[in-house]
Amino acid sequence: MKRIDRLILKSFLGPLALTFAISVFVLLMQIVWKYIDDLVGKGLEFGVIVELMVYAAATVVPMALPIAVLFASIMTMGNFGEKYELVAMKAGGISVGRIMRPLALVALLLTGVAFYFANNVLPAAMYGYRSTLYDIQRKKPAVSIRPSEYYSDIDGYVIRANKKDPDGRTLRDIIVYDHTQGINRTNIIVADHGYLQSTPDDQYLLFTLYDGHTYSEPSDGENYESRPYTSIGFDEQILTFDISSFAFRKSDNELFMGSYQMMNVKQLDTTVRQLKTALDKRYEDYDLAIIEKMRVYKTHLREKREPHTVAGSGYIEVAKRIADTNVTARRKILQQGRSVASNAMNDVQMYNQIVSSDNEFINRHYIEWMRKYTLSVACLLLFLIGAPFGSIVRKGGLGLPLVASVGFFVLYYVVGMIAEKSVREGAMGPDGMWVSTYVFIPMGILLTYSATTDSSIFDGSIWKKRIQKLFRRK
Repeated sequence: MKRIDRLILKSFLGPLALTFAISVFVLLMQIVWKYIDDLVGKGLEFGVIVELMVYAAATVVPMALPIAVLFASIMTMGNFGEKYELVAMKAGGISVGRIMRPLALVALLLTGVAFYFANNVLPAAMYGYRSTLYDIQRKKPAVSIRPSEYYSDIDGYVIRANKKDPDGRTLRDIIVYDHTQGINRTNIIVADHGYLQSTPDDQYLLFTLYDGHTYSEPSDGENYESRPYTSIGFDEQILTFDISSFAFRKSDNELFMGSYQMMNVKQLDTTVRQLKTALDKRYEDYDLAIIEKMRVYKTHLREKREPHTVAGSGYIEVAKRIADTNVTARRKILQQGRSVASNAMNDVQMYNQIVSSDNEFINRHYIEWMRKYTLSVACLLLFLIGAPFGSIVRKGGLGLPLVASVGFFVLYYVVGMIAEKSVREGAMGPDGMWVSTYVFIPMGILLTYSATTDSSIFDGSIWKKRIQKLFRRK
């Protein structure tokens, strides 16, 4: 490796690692803010949160890599231009294409890494992320009774305590509303103080109450007339609450298997073939069902009109018999016809909904399939945008490269989202996932040509002079 190549790579790899870390962090924060309500107040262990964050970070790597390559390439080439290093290299006989060659090799290598990651690592990371998030969402918030507030997260009970000691377990001036016996019988427990303690296996919560009364007021039942109101005093009473749902448990390993987001290219190919075969079979079954319904109705109609009608009777004879039928029979036949037509329309609408849902499900597999390729190719594609753009504008640092990177990637992402929605709804085929690539390829070729040939197509001063000259002619 030549010394100039080492200098270029050293200038590129540093910003690449930095921007990749920033991209992962920003994308990860979007996930955190989206599910912040599911994470706060549940008493989760630190290891569980770290596990979720690691899985979530892995799921955003395929999108963070193209952003990092775009940002780093603009920054690197912009720094070269701003510090006149690009001019010095050109003066030494090194072309812009030669300067971009080691960077292009790195971008090409990252394209392969991105595809390997999306095809082999991402399915496992997505499975871990989805299953861990599901387990967290199932876990109820930790038992935390605050003073002067009603706590109702324990099924069948509402608890209120006016004071709470510094130890966090002793409550004073307690009221417990017991609804476990149904809406027709409410028990109210009032106690001077109480103590909370969970069992060693965290399956149950023991609430020991002292110096209180239990008030019962049924609204119906056998003893309603003789005992409409009951009061029982106690020195000590223990309430046992089932808090097994408050514990964090790992879900079944097979629960999320089979999702298209957790498959590699080979698995997606096999699944799509199976789904399309099942859909073709559904088409055939529906055709046969409709034909059978119409055949049964046709036979029933002939028997209704003329019990002795010969099976081979022609349409003219049938028309004559209908003309000779009285008005009542004719109305009955029309009513039956409307009913059959209405049922057929309902069947068609229901079938269309089923087929549309099946097609959308298949299209989602295609989208995930193509996304593994498009986001990988985006590393090389956005490099062809960023590197020549940076050499043209000749601005380094974080200002212009950041703004330009955000602008280019937002455009790429928006076009991709529009195309993805079209593919999902069936308006475009699976190749529609490449629309963003098709849009950016001409742009990359134009920028690369302009940078390597020192074209003035992006020179604002030259365009200004041309416009002024045009107006002078007028």
